[in-house]
Order: sequence, then structure tokens, then C-alpha cells
Amino acid sequence: MTAMTRIFDRQTVRELLTLDDCIAAIESVFRRFGEGTVAPPRTVAIHVPDGGFHIKAAVADSLFAAKINANFPANPRQHALPTIQGVVIVCDAHRGTLLAIMDSAEITTLRTAAASAVAAKHLARSDASIVTICGCGVQGRAHLDALARVRQVRRAFAVDADTDAAARFAADARQRLGIDAEPSALNTAVAASEIVVTCTPSRAPFIQKEHLHPGLFIAAVGADNPEKSEIAPDALAASFVVTDVLEQSAAMGDLHHAIAAGRMRPDDVHATLGQVVAGSRPGRRSEDEIFIFDSTGTALQDVAAAEVVYRRGIERGAGVEVALA
Repeated sequence: MTAMTRIFDRQTVRELLTLDDCIAAIESVFRRFGEGTVAPPRTVAIHVPDGGFHIKAAVADSLFAAKINANFPANPRQHALPTIQGVVIVCDAHRGTLLAIMDSAEITTLRTAAASAVAAKHLARSDASIVTICGCGVQGRAHLDALARVRQVRRAFAVDADTDAAARFAADARQRLGIDAEPSALNTAVAASEIVVTCTPSRAPFIQKEHLHPGLFIAAVGADNPEKSEIAPDALAASFVVTDVLEQSAAMGDLHHAIAAGRMRPDDVHATLGQVVAGSRPGRRSEDEIFIFDSTGTALQDVAAAEVVYRRGIERGAGVEVALA
């Protein structure tokens, strides 16, 4: 019997994977990771002069998934191409059969924002309503959408080195979400916010210890390789730090820089997100605590999102079936 492989292009993935479904799937896989019922994910990174490639792989339940992504930040400006390009492959974890190949861009965008939303659900103040988005690209837009699912967002500040991008972001947020949104300088925005998302390609930290204030929650998303950095080591050391995967954050996230600077040790980390979701470590216990979620992006998120796409694609007869062998 010939094994068939189902192929999903980006538009089909977009039609099958909703943000709400992604948030639910991401919360579930982090809970199981925190309970120890799914194995730790694995990552391989290869850097080239203008960007890099990474492979992230994990097994959850009966599926194995591996994402191969290219990340080239200058692509939109120099080549009119997306920053992120790649695929996710999905295999049967018991027989090894290649079940699906799907475009990774939509999965990467939604699962990253979904993880921040899950973290905000457990770590941000329950009454948080003012958000700053640092980095007004695709990820920034998805993050604001995701945060609006878990908190009553009524105001948003858009911060970007490209002031036109910040203005467009704010106008889009006003139109789509009906919230009060405006471009802003970093210091003003962070001081007024309960939630801050950093999703930039920065290689130098721009959130400093002096930006911190009681009750703040920061989702630090941009540092997905060792060269990137958004949060100063002193700021991390002064906060409750929660990672997606401790070993990965210690090797490539903002935590990596705090450890290299001698400001933190891995043992200083408050918890992983899985531990918080599973209830083995506490989330927010008071309105004044300051939390930083060091989000490096894990294959657990990819396999959870890809499973939604694959199962729903089977149900709806979506995608194209091919015989590769």
C-alpha cells in the first residue's frame, strides 16, 4: 500500500488554523510538557552572512514534526520576499510515515503569538488592558490579536524604528480591533503599559532595568538566536523570568545574555511556561510582580499547530495528496 503525503500551501494553512485553536493547542502542549508527558524538543541552527536556518523538531502524542525555517530579516526591503520562509513536515511517530508537508510561515506567526498569549494569561495582571508592541511587523500584528483573546485590551502603543510602520500598525489596530492605538516613543509607551511585547531583530538590548515598573509583563520574542538581544541582563535579573524551554533560552534567548554577563544562572529562572500552565510552579501571585517571558520558540509549538492543520485538513479534504515513494 502506497503511503500518501498531504501538502498544504500557506493559504490552506491559513484557512485551517485559527488563532483561537492555536492558542488552545499551544496551552495544551505546554501543560503536557510541564507534566513531563511529552519529550523536550530539539533545535539545530546554522548561520549565514545575511540570515540563518534552523531546524526545530519534537514529538507529541502520535506525531513527529520538524520545522525547517530560513530567517532573513533584510528580505522584505532588499528582495521583496518574506523574512521567514520554510516548511513543516509531519510524520507518524510510530511508523515514520511522512504524513504531511506544510508551509511554515503562518504556523510560525500564529504559534509564536499564541505562546505569548498563553504566557500573558498566566503571568500578566488580570486587569491588564494597555499593551506596547515593539516591532510593528507581522509578528507584532499577530501578537496584538492574540493578546486581545486573553485580556481586555483597550489601548495599544506601536513602537518601531520605522515610524511609518508604527503609524500603519496603529491605524490597522484601530480599524480591525476597535482599540485606541497610536505610535509612540519607547519610554512613554512602556511606562504606560501593563504588557509589553518585543518582537524585533535587535542585536542590542533596548529594554533596560529602568523601564521596569510594578505589575509589568514582558513577552520577549525576538531573541531566537544567540546574536539577538532585546532585554538587558539587569532587567532580567530584576524580574521573575519564565522560559519556554530552559536549556534553549540559556543557549540562545535573552537569558543567554544574562548568563554570559554573570547576572543570572539557569537556577535563577522562576519556571518554564509548561510548569506554570501545569500548576507545578506559581504564576502571578501579586499585582506588583514583574515577569519576563523569554520566548525562543520551540518545536512543541510547531507540532501542536501542525497537528491542528493536519487533522482538520483530513476532515475537510483540504490540501493535495501525493505519493512521494
